[in-house]
Amino acid sequence: MVIAYQGAVAPEAIKAAAAIGEGRRDVGVLAVTSADRLNAGWTAAQRARARGVAQAQSHIETLMAGLPAHCKVITVIDGHPATLAWLGSVWGHQSIPLGVEHFGQTGTIGDLYHHFGIDAQAIVHAADGLTAGRRLKAV
Repeated sequence: MVIAYQGAVAPEAIKAAAAIGEGRRDVGVLAVTSADRLNAGWTAAQRARARGVAQAQSHIETLMAGLPAHCKVITVIDGHPATLAWLGSVWGHQSIPLGVEHFGQTGTIGDLYHHFGIDAQAIVHAADGLTAGRRLKAV
């Protein structure tokens, strides 16, 4: 399983990965510093391959190339979930994008992360829904 995150949700992603790691094997965390640049590189590589440049490969394809086909991807961002949702498509991995779909709410960061399902507990819950095995402990 890979938890890919961008931005301020880093502590939540890392905390969730630690909790998931107690009950599952092979949990990785991917920090995305620029979803825009990763996506631009990926689409450029796809276009190059369509033009016959068979060896064209983007940075994100290289990063994710070693993941087994059964690997699951959870993306987490304190922005719209579509920003990172495409990551599962890089090599055809099942994924769940977590993020903020409605804006304008107020509250503490913890309360808002919980409300939008981007806190560590929500990430662990998403992992439970994607993977077989006994239920994971709540964070």
